[in-house]
Amino acid sequence: MKGLRVKDKGSIKLKSKNKKVSGFGLQASSCLSLFFMLYSLFSHGQVTSSIDSTSIKIGEQITYKIQVETDTTDLVVFPEGQTFLPLEMIESYTIDTLKENDRYNLIKKYGLTQFDSGAYTIPRQKIVVGDQTFFTDSLKVEVSNIVVDTTKQGLYDIKPIIEVKRKGGNWWKYVLFTLLVIGVVGVILWWFIWRKKPLTEEEQIALLPPYDRAKLALKKLDESHYLQHEELKTYYSELTLIIRKYLDEKVYDHALESTTDELISRLRLLKDGNQIDLSKETIKNIESILKRADLVKFAKSAPDIALAELDRNTVDAEIDHVKEVLPEPTEEEKLLDEKYRQELERKKKRKKTIITVAISVFLLMVTIGGFSIKYGFNYVKDTIIGHDSMELLKGDWVTSEYGFPPISISTPKVLKRLEPELPEEFLEKVDITMFGYGSLIEKFNVVVATSKIKNMGEGEAKIDIQQAIEGNLKTIEAAGAQNIITKNEKFVTPNGAEGLKVFGTLDMPVATSGKFVKGSYVILGFTAENVIQQIMLTWREHDVYADQIVERILNSVELKKEES
Repeated sequence: MKGLRVKDKGSIKLKSKNKKVSGFGLQASSCLSLFFMLYSLFSHGQVTSSIDSTSIKIGEQITYKIQVETDTTDLVVFPEGQTFLPLEMIESYTIDTLKENDRYNLIKKYGLTQFDSGAYTIPRQKIVVGDQTFFTDSLKVEVSNIVVDTTKQGLYDIKPIIEVKRKGGNWWKYVLFTLLVIGVVGVILWWFIWRKKPLTEEEQIALLPPYDRAKLALKKLDESHYLQHEELKTYYSELTLIIRKYLDEKVYDHALESTTDELISRLRLLKDGNQIDLSKETIKNIESILKRADLVKFAKSAPDIALAELDRNTVDAEIDHVKEVLPEPTEEEKLLDEKYRQELERKKKRKKTIITVAISVFLLMVTIGGFSIKYGFNYVKDTIIGHDSMELLKGDWVTSEYGFPPISISTPKVLKRLEPELPEEFLEKVDITMFGYGSLIEKFNVVVATSKIKNMGEGEAKIDIQQAIEGNLKTIEAAGAQNIITKNEKFVTPNGAEGLKVFGTLDMPVATSGKFVKGSYVILGFTAENVIQQIMLTWREHDVYADQIVERILNSVELKKEES
């Protein structure tokens, strides 16, 4: 005796409900197309079958028995696998064989159970005897709850939902690396631009008032060795620069670039105009020193060292005289000076800000350029700006089983159960379960559907999966798709299940706009006994992330093999 050999028969593709572009029509018409295709396939047959009890408690086992009387030369094939749904087969017993003359009486038993209360019908079972096919009668079973004696067994509250910590990814590494880079760049910018650096000696001198600055310059001149080395030209150049700078800042703001005659004329003019109360002796002493310095610098004159020292002391004294006659600054002048310092500070801060922004933009552009060279500009752009398909591809995928027999598949999101409204007469013939995400008018759509044909009779035609898929393509077209181009090829899942793959391109409708966009689709169809399993994917063309999603989904599809 051999077990039943399962062959692929067919499947149906059902579209998720979408009211915007005839989504419900797509589901209903898909189901109706299957209904009319299969309506002519149903017929009836009879074999001997029985169960040891028509009423059980939840989880209790019943024995389902099939008895066949046949010639000794006939080959008998009994059903194997989960063909007793909605009851679950938990054990298949060895066939008992009784021989009477030239005939065999074969008895095959199965252990069945159910873990939900209610009234259930065990479907007809197919038995092949020689070249003939027979079907058992369907049998009803009542499954009742177990009554708990609360006087002996206490009742407990329902336990609360336990929060499961989501498994973390490697995102923290990228965040840590990003924060590290930002921190390093920030420290560099702060150190070289925003850090308040210690003032150099020149900067400290520059902050001194003009009088103190002049006195400090004279002191440094005394510490030099110009006179010891008889470098009179350099000495007089430094000495006259000190008096000129002081006069430039406190008396006449063109003192540095003026000639000796121009400067002296300006000082006398200021005195005559009562703008500054300089004595004639002070002006004369300054004129004498400046002219002697001009002779030393331009006429190579060489005055005595003692005279040079005397001129230094004269400059020191005249700086004091100038300071004494200078008027005290008014409140308005002090306010203008304060505003001037504040403006300088703002300009300095603005300059630092511009430099910081420029460096940051430069580093950002270099980073984007580097990643663009390595990964491509579009990938970098989509990572920064965001992309729906990319978020699906990079998100946490879910691997689950849908329908029965189960279809194992990995998807970016959990597929939700779809409940199409179907005619009552159709539901009497076919059990349909559908799960999906998205819709035809969205950027990405996936639907998994399982259809189980009830009471498939003797002599019924085999299910044509190609015909079922073609019917679904017509329903997609009726829902608004246009210019559907189809190709087909054999498809084998990673666990060896064989089916049909139909794929191609189509023009997908855009919701409420009347426009269309280019799209692609894939339909996988599988058949097993009286079960049709189908997976459909649609997505926008030229979406590299959607292409990767589809490839990953197709590589994850597995069908549970029935035991042979």
